[in-house]
Amino acid sequence: MLKITGYTDRPSLRPGERVEFKISCEGGAGRYRARIVRLICGDDGPASPGYKVHPVDAKINGSYPGRRQTIDIGSYVTTREPADILSRGDFTLVALVLATSPDKGTQQTILACQEAVATNTGRQRGIVLGLDRGGAASITIWDGANQAVLSSGEPLLAHRWYLLAASIDPETQRLTLLQRPLDPAFGEPPRSGGGTTATFDLSDLAGTYVTAAASVALRPDRRRHSTHHFDGKIEAPAIFAGLIDFSALDYPTTLNLTRYLTWDFSRDMGGRYLNDLSGHGHDAEIVNLPTRAVTGAHWRSQTTHWHERPDLYGAIHFHCDDLYDMGWATDFAWVVPADLASGIYACELTTDDGGEDIVPFFVLPPKGKVTASLAFLASTFTYLAYANSHHGYEDSLSEVCYGSLLELGPTEQFLKERRDYGVSLYDRHRDGSGSCHSSWHRPILNSRPKRAIWNFNADLHIIDWLHAIGQPYDIITDDKLHEEGAELLKRYRCIVTGTHPEYHSTAMMDALEEYQRDAGRIIYTGGNGFYWRIATHPDWPGAIELRRGEAGTRCYELPPGERFHAWGGEFGGLWRSQGRAPQKLFGVGFVTEGFDASSYYVRLADSFDPRASFIFEGINDDEKIGNFGILGGAAGLELDASDPELGTPRHALILAKSVEHSNVFLLTPEEMLAGFPGLDAIENDKCRAELVFFETPSGGAVFATGSIGWASSLSHARYDNNVSRLTLNVLRRFLDPKPFV
Repeated sequence: MLKITGYTDRPSLRPGERVEFKISCEGGAGRYRARIVRLICGDDGPASPGYKVHPVDAKINGSYPGRRQTIDIGSYVTTREPADILSRGDFTLVALVLATSPDKGTQQTILACQEAVATNTGRQRGIVLGLDRGGAASITIWDGANQAVLSSGEPLLAHRWYLLAASIDPETQRLTLLQRPLDPAFGEPPRSGGGTTATFDLSDLAGTYVTAAASVALRPDRRRHSTHHFDGKIEAPAIFAGLIDFSALDYPTTLNLTRYLTWDFSRDMGGRYLNDLSGHGHDAEIVNLPTRAVTGAHWRSQTTHWHERPDLYGAIHFHCDDLYDMGWATDFAWVVPADLASGIYACELTTDDGGEDIVPFFVLPPKGKVTASLAFLASTFTYLAYANSHHGYEDSLSEVCYGSLLELGPTEQFLKERRDYGVSLYDRHRDGSGSCHSSWHRPILNSRPKRAIWNFNADLHIIDWLHAIGQPYDIITDDKLHEEGAELLKRYRCIVTGTHPEYHSTAMMDALEEYQRDAGRIIYTGGNGFYWRIATHPDWPGAIELRRGEAGTRCYELPPGERFHAWGGEFGGLWRSQGRAPQKLFGVGFVTEGFDASSYYVRLADSFDPRASFIFEGINDDEKIGNFGILGGAAGLELDASDPELGTPRHALILAKSVEHSNVFLLTPEEMLAGFPGLDAIENDKCRAELVFFETPSGGAVFATGSIGWASSLSHARYDNNVSRLTLNVLRRFLDPKPFV
């Protein structure tokens, strides 16, 4: 298991900017060591070039006291200041609720008024409307000495909407509870705990925090600690003055009583903060990124876009394993020196008990300047999409799809036990719903050197090759491209992508198109790129949102009506579904994947076109391309091919195709309208990677390898091989200022 982990406050920065490091000694070490290095190669496997770094003489290098930092996992809403509600007399708590895991065997808070600091018994004084351990609606009061509990006695049905309400009369000591199903089609009668009297005293509870979806206390260090998380949707939570006749309650349409607190979750859909509409100033903060823009209790397929009818999208879907920011304290910080070269850097963390973590970060050149004619575009949004993925061992079909048995290394075993490190966009939450958010504000343990050859560690093969051939380069990143647009690209003669640039925002796609129109040259050295659309929001820096729909190779599919981003309102899913298939920009797009074995390419007739002569200089006519490498071949993992119907330019040259893939490689779902025999690579020639080259009207050009595995073959035979030679031929010509015709 991992004994030390850490993260930075941001993925990307420039000279003169400050980066903070937040460290936790999970194994209990009292001290640890930190060292800044420049990463060259992260693959330490037996057939790899080896782990390579260049030490950096940084003032922060040294030894530090260790500690284990706490994590507040799970999403909820909380008032930002204490609320004076419980001491005002009788009142009623109301909410519309859809529980996704009513039977999970723990108490679940729906709406609560509680003291922020727990008593010495570990319990918080206050009132909680929620679900009991059996999944039935309940109201619980704890005044520090006495407890009163009233339950409906009947568990809620999962994925069904209910009106829950509880009235509290401190004078008569009476509690009343309502559990009313909102869908009569299921024939479920309203349930009530009736009324009961109990002994409790709320008179000195003048300053309580109001929370939804969890009970929240403060630790001694004043950090929040949430418990009793609710899994499911909550809509229109409110607290009313006075008692309510439940028999006449039609909420929220006809309730005109004075309100102490009202939150409307349909307002400011992507934001982090909520205004109290009661006028009492009980404004709130949304914590740990629950899912918004989800259908509410009165949605009946009237629309599928929340922009058109926000009133039908007044719910928030909360999860017990949502996570935005671990909130760890900063151990040390470093101001990047003005003369530090652009590159991929890391902080090596080690402990005497064998703990190690290598925390990467990306240093760009000074804003508005370049230090090389070539830039490597690091896929930070794709790294984020896969961050701490549990997909492999939580998906029962994974071994069948991979064509191999799973191997769980220390990282996978750690994440399996420590779900408080958050989930990826490939995971389902504990309640079975798909994950829509991922954040940089946590240790991302699978985006590290010395990990699987995938995403970040696979991209370091390209960095290693650039150093091996002596090619200067700058590092730029997805997150900075999203912020700065084409301005970030325009000074570079050539852009090289990573092995798997899968996730892009509209701003990024616009920037790449503009760069290409302005004679830019792009080398796409990967597969399954430019596939999913994502969004960001200024209230949630360092996070991305994804809405998976009814197309694409996906681990889950979001429910109808929930496929538009809360952040900006764009339709989510594949870029292909938006009319912006990657074939239009890069000549190729995703067609198949397989993880059992990689293969090689054979040349096609277009490779002998005089326009492509520079590409194959020094390569024999009948030579197999990439029948070697760390993965066994250059064509592997996920593969792209051309398609004129989806936008591959008519003048594009299809230079080579991969062959001899197994039946594990199947056509992607978007490549077929119906299932039919012959979908695998043995029987279907569409299951292949293609090398594609074309010129652009402005004098630029594009070269695409069509395979994630391409870069893993660059270092074979000390970088003296036809994959390295071909890539170098392309790179030299793309860096030549002479325009393409």
